[in-house]
Amino acid sequence: MSVGNPDSAFTFLSRGASIQEFKVAGHNIVQSFPDASLYKTHNTVFLGETIGRTTNRIKNAVIQNLNNNTYELAANEGPHSLHGGSHGWGKQEFEGPHPVNRNGKEGVYFKYISKDGEGGYPGTVECYVWYTATIEEGKTILEVEYQVELIGDECSETVVGVTNHSYFNLNPPAPTVEGTIVTLGTNDVLELDSTHAPTGNIVPFLDVPPPGTAFTLGASEPVIDHCFVIDTSASASCPLDTRLLPLHTIATLSHPGSGLHLEIQSTEPAFQVYTADAFSLPEVRTADSSIQVPARGKRAGIAIEPSRYINAAGKEEWRGMCKIRRGDVWGARNVYRAWKE
Repeated sequence: MSVGNPDSAFTFLSRGASIQEFKVAGHNIVQSFPDASLYKTHNTVFLGETIGRTTNRIKNAVIQNLNNNTYELAANEGPHSLHGGSHGWGKQEFEGPHPVNRNGKEGVYFKYISKDGEGGYPGTVECYVWYTATIEEGKTILEVEYQVELIGDECSETVVGVTNHSYFNLNPPAPTVEGTIVTLGTNDVLELDSTHAPTGNIVPFLDVPPPGTAFTLGASEPVIDHCFVIDTSASASCPLDTRLLPLHTIATLSHPGSGLHLEIQSTEPAFQVYTADAFSLPEVRTADSSIQVPARGKRAGIAIEPSRYINAAGKEEWRGMCKIRRGDVWGARNVYRAWKE
């Protein structure tokens, strides 16, 4: 999908409603594979995927006291379930892309129906993903909306959470994000235990400066795989559908080597930052061998994933931000602005 200029274009895939290409000034700023078939065989790191049925980690891969039942989920990161399990929504085929004009902007939408029991989750739910793109004041803008509803009658309630898992590299084709300048909207994070599950406490993350202060990613530091909290009262106040809330800037990225910039805004109360220190992909080539992509390793990109809290579905005190019943609408909105100076 071009935005009136072939140097500013997007490519989306039906598998996982994934972002394959986010082109700015002729540069694709997301890590990707050159062929859609490679996402089926090699995408072990969630490149560009729509994450669901829940985001991030569910502690011990279990949800208790939902529908007066306990649900065992698919564990795929030690004892925990990560990004909906090894067969989460990012590994599923969505309907689409279908062209759409939404709020006066051209784009595409995808639809996915997740059946009762998929990944261990109760209830059949319907998910819509909208991507709309524009150019404003020389900036390439991608707006993403998510909407989920419980449509099955198998249970009275279930849990959901959706985000995108693109890895950004603002100095392509450099092999890492070293030298990227980052500013975050907060330095409060959910404290983690030794297994990367949240303890329930919100604490300052001392490896990054205070909010609004820029820092530079080095070759190996800082190591970040944490959920940053914009709204520390979200456990009590976060609506199921955040799309009507004001957008807040959660992160800005730039690289002096390329002159590329990225600003990410969201209506969500938190966002995961992952500097991809466990990232590993082998060398791949297309089926006809016309395109070869070298192996990619740690810090090949940085993921910024707007979301609700880690383990919100698994922790009863936080579950209100992700628990839906029939008639409820879960929603979120994220905006990505990119440009070259």
